Amino acid sequence: MHRFANPARFQRIATAVLLWLAAATAVLLALGLFFALFDSPADYQQGESVRIMYIHVPAAWMALFVYSCIAAASAVALIWRHPLADIAARAASPIGAGFTFIALASGSLWGKPMWGTWWVWDARLTSMLILFFLYLGHIALSRAFDDPVRGARAAAILALAGFINVPIIKFSVDWWNTLHQPASILRLGGPSIDPSMLLPLFLMALGFTTFFVVVLLLRMKTELLAAKLRAVQLARLHPAAAAGR
Repeated sequence: MHRFANPARFQRIATAVLLWLAAATAVLLALGLFFALFDSPADYQQGESVRIMYIHVPAAWMALFVYSCIAAASAVALIWRHPLADIAARAASPIGAGFTFIALASGSLWGKPMWGTWWVWDARLTSMLILFFLYLGHIALSRAFDDPVRGARAAAILALAGFINVPIIKFSVDWWNTLHQPASILRLGGPSIDPSMLLPLFLMALGFTTFFVVVLLLRMKTELLAAKLRAVQLARLHPAAAAGR
């Protein structure tokens, strides 16, 4: 992976794939929304409110996936000192926080007609809220120090320590009595959801994933340009020190 660590090489690769990924995102989300809103049936118990699922469930999946990516990037940064790993983790954190917020907000909207309340302190909801605060903590820590290296190290340690919350969220419905139903898609017996609902759900999940990659690459490119600009500014302020290097 170190051959992709060169910023110039990364910029070239990112620029080459961004347009294709953006186009794939637009197509997947358009198809997913069409099938979710116009082709999939209403649920026999939940009625039309079940359509919130097509936003809520993929957003919740992405919240866990993005945090897992951040934890993996943090481990790579701490162990192998990969130059782009810290940048990737820092760029991904606000995106993951956004997905987590969408999952919490859409879940609240879905919970009101189903459970009769906007919020309950059950294991799944509480652990998702903790995940949101972990994202906010990671964002704050990565920017809390004048030395970017210290900030990145502190944020990486938090990301790895907080990763324990990911399996807690995943298996909370199995370990504790919660209002959330057990897994109905990723389970040993196969999905229990009708294919007409499963198709838009997977299309939206794929669309959210490609959207994440597009925004991540854009944010990483911006971070690299900002770092280059800071280096130029420092060189102008301290020409003697820059020449000494």
